[in-house]
Amino acid sequence: MAINLTKGQRIEIGLSKVGVGLGWDPNEGTGYDFDLDASAFMLGANKKLPKEEFFVFYNNLCGRGHQGDDCEKKGCIDGLFGVRSTGDDTTGGSSDGDDETLVVDLTKVPSEIQEIVFTVTIHDYETRRQNFGQVRNSFIRIYNAQTNEEIAKYELDEDFSVETAVEFGRLYKRGDEWKFEAMGIGYKGGLQYFVNKYA
Repeated sequence: MAINLTKGQRIEIGLSKVGVGLGWDPNEGTGYDFDLDASAFMLGANKKLPKEEFFVFYNNLCGRGHQGDDCEKKGCIDGLFGVRSTGDDTTGGSSDGDDETLVVDLTKVPSEIQEIVFTVTIHDYETRRQNFGQVRNSFIRIYNAQTNEEIAKYELDEDFSVETAVEFGRLYKRGDEWKFEAMGIGYKGGLQYFVNKYA
């Protein structure tokens, strides 16, 4: 049975292949779709990206710079460094739950990487005048990528109102073990805010 996480809660993963799913429902009446973007920042001991390829997002789905459906066309199944995004969903409201997914193969993550921070940002939030207070039913869930069994879920709705960018969780290494922490830290800014923070 899946754990409902609260902010700051930590759990042991105990898996080699983990899925991180993001879901949300489009909010009617704002005039624009809500385009939430899930990204991963693979950080070294200094809490910085060792190199830019360790930033996985919609324009670098796997560390190889693939965009769109490039990964599928080129037979790229796993990310170059063990993290791969399955692509960009620009509207939300997927019928099967997750709108965007990041898949992490912890056996392929380089030893220099000590944590992987997962962020969610609202694309074009300034022009569209959008924030997380207007997004409905948003969540992150952690699941076994081999069996699809859900391990934990963290509902984003209750914690944010005017924020436009959220660090929602992180995988981090303690010794040889990987753990997950529900962070739930909101900011006013976009994806560039996190790039500046971790570059």
